Amino acid sequence: MRVRVAGLALAMAFQSGCVSSEQHHPLASDAVIDAAEHSPLNPFAVSGRWNKPFAPFTIIGNIHYVGTEGVSAFLITTPKGHILIDGILAQSVPQIIANIQALGFDIRDVKFLLNSHAHIDHAGGLAGLQRASGAKMVASAGDRPTLEAGAIGFGPTKGMAFPPVRVDRVIADGGTVSLGGTTLTAHLTPGHTQGCTTWSMSVRGADGAPHTAVFHCSTTVAGQALVPESWPGMVAAYRASFAKLRDMKADILLAPHDDFFDLEARRARQIAGDANAFVDPGALGLLNDDMEKAFEAELERQKKQAG
Repeated sequence: MRVRVAGLALAMAFQSGCVSSEQHHPLASDAVIDAAEHSPLNPFAVSGRWNKPFAPFTIIGNIHYVGTEGVSAFLITTPKGHILIDGILAQSVPQIIANIQALGFDIRDVKFLLNSHAHIDHAGGLAGLQRASGAKMVASAGDRPTLEAGAIGFGPTKGMAFPPVRVDRVIADGGTVSLGGTTLTAHLTPGHTQGCTTWSMSVRGADGAPHTAVFHCSTTVAGQALVPESWPGMVAAYRASFAKLRDMKADILLAPHDDFFDLEARRARQIAGDANAFVDPGALGLLNDDMEKAFEAELERQKKQAG
């Protein structure tokens, strides 16, 4: 209860396979959601372009981009309703809803909300989107406590609260979310957070060719402490996630931040006529290699600094 109360207090302060959950924490109140939505942007959000508008578009098949310039949100549409991955910031909710509408869809038809990881720039808007859609929130056990508290206890975003989310279903490694003929598979890739979740799905392009899309969670250190570990087993978890991602096969890389998957450049190519601008069988491997090298370098730096 203390964690829950602290999460609500911090939220107000910020104004400046699937298994059913046996106990539901309530969704944040309207007052908390509205206060967060109308609060000033944090300096991190401004410098990171977390809420800068970006025109929505169809990436390929039934996968659409409805996020901002700096932070992603992905809409997967089906005849039976839709799935939305990530909620960006509380202040981003009106923009996400408008982006969905601009593509001809309705937030009220979103049946499932998924999350890459429980940091404010990806989870901050989930409560507002859950309120608008009535969708079921699906998240990993590792990130569920943060989502339900509305605050994380470590890293640069420690103390940056967001409206608590009601987690309706807890998903395990290899678990699936299926709707209207589309199935997303969860791949737990902890490190960046305890429950960081990479998602994958099959999709067909305009030419009918089959592809595999992966929604990468993130394996960046992002200013977090590795020495000492921000949470027990953090370093080992990162290394296990790099190994898991190295074995994954996908030819469409999508990710929570624009620079992870060259959003602007690929979108420009798509506008110029390249229907397969986001198809790149080598992109996931290159990103994983780059992030693994950066992780090991940062680990060594922190070890030396710690003496």
